[in-house]
Parts: sequence; structure tokens; C-alpha cells
Amino acid sequence: MKQIIKMVFGGFILISILFSCSDDFLKIKPKSFFTPENVYVDKAGFESALVTMKADLKAEHTGYINYIAADFSASDLGSPWSQLDFYNLTPSSSRYYPYLTFFTNVYGAIKNTNVVVSRIDDIEWKSQEERNQVLAEALWFRSYWYYRLINTYGDIPFVGEEITSPKLDFYTHSRWAILKKLQDDLEFAESWLPEKTEPGTPSKGAARHLLTKVYLANLNFNKAIETATKVINGPYKLMTQRFGIDKDKSFRNLIWDLHRPQNFNLPENTETILATVDRYEAPPAARTPGLYTMRIYHPQWFQPPVLDSEGKQGMIGEGLEYDSLGRGNANVTLTYHYQYSLWSYKGERWYNTQDLRRSDVNWVDVDEILYNNPNSVDFGKPVNTKYFANPIDTFISIYAMPFYITYAPQQDAKATPVGGNYDWYVFRLAETYLLRAEAYYWKNQLAEAADDINMIRERANALPISPEEVTVDFILDERARELFAEEPRHSELIRISYILAKLNRDGYSLDQFSQKNFYYDRVMKYNKTYEQKVVKLGNTANMAPFHALWPIPDHIILANTLGVINQNIGYNGAEHNQPPLEKIE
Repeated sequence: MKQIIKMVFGGFILISILFSCSDDFLKIKPKSFFTPENVYVDKAGFESALVTMKADLKAEHTGYINYIAADFSASDLGSPWSQLDFYNLTPSSSRYYPYLTFFTNVYGAIKNTNVVVSRIDDIEWKSQEERNQVLAEALWFRSYWYYRLINTYGDIPFVGEEITSPKLDFYTHSRWAILKKLQDDLEFAESWLPEKTEPGTPSKGAARHLLTKVYLANLNFNKAIETATKVINGPYKLMTQRFGIDKDKSFRNLIWDLHRPQNFNLPENTETILATVDRYEAPPAARTPGLYTMRIYHPQWFQPPVLDSEGKQGMIGEGLEYDSLGRGNANVTLTYHYQYSLWSYKGERWYNTQDLRRSDVNWVDVDEILYNNPNSVDFGKPVNTKYFANPIDTFISIYAMPFYITYAPQQDAKATPVGGNYDWYVFRLAETYLLRAEAYYWKNQLAEAADDINMIRERANALPISPEEVTVDFILDERARELFAEEPRHSELIRISYILAKLNRDGYSLDQFSQKNFYYDRVMKYNKTYEQKVVKLGNTANMAPFHALWPIPDHIILANTLGVINQNIGYNGAEHNQPPLEKIE
């Protein structure tokens, strides 16, 4: 009983923090005067709020086990080695991964956008255009986060305004009702956002790109094609020539240049639609913890289980190899499908594919990882996994790495090499082509879909595909080849799962989504971690179809005493669900 009281009270406090800004009953003497009433008094005040929204967006890609990494860890391309059993993911517990905190933190970001939306007419603007551009930017950020939420948790409450007093009567809205609202908001944003903006700021192109995703999710394929085409015909072009910081290094290639973070926001990079800005030279308060790509996606290659031929420790965490490969922790343990089978096509093998995205110069393969312990008899030789005491140790200790994507060395030579402060892609034109290809696929215009996919493949020097080879699985494979560590992988799998369910295709349906869905079938097909029942830290890899959607934190549900926030089917508490609201007032 005491535990329930604690959970309800904790949830009440959290809801107050998430959805309110001035709770009278909690008023204390302020230590500063940066309250909404004092900040939102002129354009500069609203622009300061937009800066906060950009910082919220950077959190998607930075810090330890960030949200994008969490998406990959629950996908066909990666596994969460320290929480392999998804039955241990409950509405009250998640081991190491932000499957629960993503929900609460994103609503915190939405709260920031809602303050601007609600207060936009509290001041007198110089022009309607000035007012609408600020509002459009806030609506873009809010739409971005709701897109992520509904493709992570499904039906959720839609909160569309600033809440200035305690509120405990939230209700769940249908994912489809929210999609309709996002569509309206993004159409407004598209009208008012400028064509060109400073780095890190959403533009008209970013609005159209996100709107394309929303149209797809809402099965409006014609509009998705139309909007994606506007982006493709706009001021963007695929990069086809060497550029940026390493362009004079002849042993590198275009794909390497495209994935150097220092090149993301260069004016010459015509492919960038939106990228975050995170610079080491900025004041400490303006920097993030860093990308952590070398920590999250690289194996634990330097750890004691990597034994040499004498059964002794073959690796140490220091030296040039340590600086290059980083202090990997395999938080997203890469699947065999992503490392190898994804790259085989038309008789090719991964080791001789002409696809530059899997070229030897861009990857670090297992045979290129060398014993670096000077005291080892095998110093300087390639690591040999047959010497490992336990074969399962290869699961997190040694695997191939997409070095061209994940290599982000620390700017501070004394810092632990986990991935430094750099810009990162949010949207780029390559994805727009793949989104349009998908829309063509749903309309059975396979020739047009193949043309768009081949724009990406030919740039990567990969063999072109024919129209009859275009499938959902191939499109997702191409997204994996092109957008690793960039797209929210779990969210995109869920979006496609809902499309198939609503179309009643391939045996999927909305009524049976928690019992049978494309996400689960795709993960089981390509992520052999679950088929092999890998065991780590007492967790046996396990997943069911209902794990496609993550659970709503129960402290949020329990604290909402005057309303009903639904729990996803399969998790405790779903028996209290009510039909979601189909209209947003």
C-alpha cells in the first residue's frame, strides 16, 4: 500500500512538472525572474524558447544510450545486451535503456513547445509573418516529438496547450487523431518556415520532409509523393563529389565525406535538410555530453574476455587502437544481418561488394582488430575468437563496425574516447528519396520506387535493383544501409507496421496488432539474438509481438486519477483501458 501511495504521489509531481508551469499551491519565492510571464514579453523571449527546443532535439542523438540508440537497440539491426529479455521491460522498470523515460522526457520537450503556442499572441508582433514563423517553428518541434511518440507507444494523450494548473484528467487520443493534427500543424509550418535557415533550425524543407512521414503514416500516399517531390526539387541535391575536411585524402571516398560530422552543416553539403549543432569550442553550458557513438555501437573489444592463445588478457584500454575504436560498450549490439548479410546482393558477398557503404576502408572488420596488450604473446596479431573462454563473449566483445559512421574522436585528448561534440544529421535528402520510394511502393508504382532507390544505390556505387525487387523488406534494408545511427529505427518499423495493419496486408490488422505485427516478424527474421536465446547478465533474449509498442510509465497512469491514460495491451494495467478519443478538441 505504501508503495502504491509513493507511486501515485511521484506520478502526481511528475505530471505537474510535465504539464504545468505555474502551480499556485507550489509557489515559492523565486530565485530568479525567468518565468514565462517575464520571458515571453518580446520576440527575443520567444526566440530563447526556440533555442531550448533545439537543445531538446540534440538530446535525441547525444549522451549515453540516447533515444536514437534506444531505437536501434530494439530493432532488426541491434540488441540491448544488458536487457535482452523484453519481458523485463514493464510499466515500472527498464534496465539501463530509456524505454520508459523517453515518454516522460519527450512530454517535457512538448511542454516547452506548448508555452510558445499558447502565448504566441501575448505580445504585439511587428508583422503577421514574424509571428507565424515563430509559431511554425514551435509547431514543427511539437510535431516531431508527437511523431516519435505515436510510433513508439501508439495511442497517447495529446496535450496541445500550456497547462498552468494541476491537471489529473488526461485521456488517451487515438494515434490516427494525432496524425491528423500533426498533418494540419505541419501544413501550417510548411507555409511559414523560410527556405533557408541557420544550421540547427528547421526550414521549409524540414517541414516538408517531416510532413512526408506523417502523410505516409496516415496512408495519404499521393500527398507523401507530392511533398517529397517538393523537397527533392528544392534547394537540395545528393552529394556526388568528394568534399569537406578529408576530401584530399585519396584513400577515403565520398561516403566517408558524407558521414564526417564536421561536414554535416557545411554550405557545400547540399544534402543536409536539418542537422543539429554541437561544437566542442562552444561554452561548456552550450555543449552536450557528446555523441557517444564509439561507446554505444562499438563492441567491448578491450575487455578481459578477449583472450589470447595462452588464455590471458589480450587487450588493454589504451594506445592508438583505444583512441580509434573507443571505449566500446556494445549498448547496441549489431546483428549479423547489419554486419554482413545486408550487403550481399545478386551473387555478391559482403567482402567483395562494390557498395561503398560496406567498403573495407569504411568499416573495421573483426580480422582488423589486433591484440594490443604488449604483454600478450599475440601482440599485433588479429584477435582470434576461438581462444575466448565462452563463445557467447563474441556477442558483445567482437564484431564488425561501420567506422565511417561511428568514428567521432574526442576533441579533448585526455577525455575517455566515447564520441565527441559534433553536429549530427536529423534529416537529409537520401531519406527523402527513400520515403518517396516507399510511397510509390504502397501505390504499386514499382518502377518509380526502384528509380528513387537506385538514386541512393548508384551514388554508393551499389548495383541497381529492378522494379520487381522492390519490397517493404528491401526498402527497410536500404534504409539500414543508408541511415544507420541516424533514423529512429524502431519508430520507422512501427510506422510501417501500422500501415500494413490498416491495409489488412499480409495477415496483419489493427484489431490484432498486439498479437501479430510486422515489427515483431521483421525483428525475429533478421535479429537472431532472440532465435538463439542469447543469455547475458541473467537475461535470456526474448520478445513477443506486444513488445512492438513500449509501455506507458505506470506512475503517469496511476497519478491521472480523474481521467484514463491507456496502457498498451500486453502490459499490466491494460485491462482498465477505455476507447481512445478520436477527435482533438
